[in-house]
Amino acid sequence: MTVYNEHFLINTRGFTDIIDITQKVKSAVYQHNIKNGNVVVALPGSTASITTIEYEPGLLKDLPDVLNEIVPMDKMYHHDDTWHDGNGYAHVRAALLGSSISVPLIDGALLLGTWQQIVLIDFDNKPRSRNVYVQIIT
Repeated sequence: MTVYNEHFLINTRGFTDIIDITQKVKSAVYQHNIKNGNVVVALPGSTASITTIEYEPGLLKDLPDVLNEIVPMDKMYHHDDTWHDGNGYAHVRAALLGSSISVPLIDGALLLGTWQQIVLIDFDNKPRSRNVYVQIIT
């Protein structure tokens, strides 16, 4: 088994900022000329997520709307009582979506659907710089 590690930095606006990182992930993977393996895309931190979505204007509005119904920003969270930083909602949203995904690499291509993109979603209540890690396991 061989493991390759790559990473890149993404600057976000916070507040459920959804950023398509598909091309950056592909660049990190395809530079190694690997045919088959498993690719893990991970983000350290507890107020942002990595997931997949069809990156189109309707869903870029729908997903934040649904998340705001499930985990509203304007609700008081126990986390806020503890840390007084007002981002309890960001931690809950990130926990629901998760901080990593795994994508198979088959015949030299990431196994993504035609309309499926890899996205970083930053829920925090301020702009951030996020490190994204790409691990390729063959």
